[in-house]
Amino acid sequence: MFEKGEYIMYGHSGICLIEDITHLNLAGVDRKKLYYVLVPQNIKGSRIYFPIEKENANARRLITKEEAWKLLDEIRDIEEIWVGNDKLREEQYKAALNSGDYRRWVSIIKTLYLRKQERIAQGKKMAAMDERYMKLAEEALYSELAFVMGKEKSEMETFIREHIEKMELEEV
Repeated sequence: MFEKGEYIMYGHSGICLIEDITHLNLAGVDRKKLYYVLVPQNIKGSRIYFPIEKENANARRLITKEEAWKLLDEIRDIEEIWVGNDKLREEQYKAALNSGDYRRWVSIIKTLYLRKQERIAQGKKMAAMDERYMKLAEEALYSELAFVMGKEKSEMETFIREHIEKMELEEV
């Protein structure tokens, strides 16, 4: 069970503060059920109510700072998602995003970064579907990493790239 005052990842809403754990007094709602009252950090003035019994459906604890550093150290070893068929590839991207698994988000970003480089080399633009999923994966990953590491989300892409380059230099 999550605690009041804790920050969690909740589905596509991203990082949310658990503002309260309460019974709802609304018509058509079982008043015996307890609900989390979530405040999304990226949607001002919004509240989300979700039943405690469905806690694991779309919610998880945030990555810790230690886990974030470990993830940064492992990024080069995380495999890409290679699927030739566009429809199947989109299904893989959706599943990875919806999983809430930050390693799978890295897989999407790595895959789409490499696809983008290939297309640019061929004189083509990035496909709209690829661009959409890259933005969604980056938003999810960079938001969470920035939050737990005390950085700005806008810094994360450069921060990650520099961390990887530093690791590569240390290996030489």
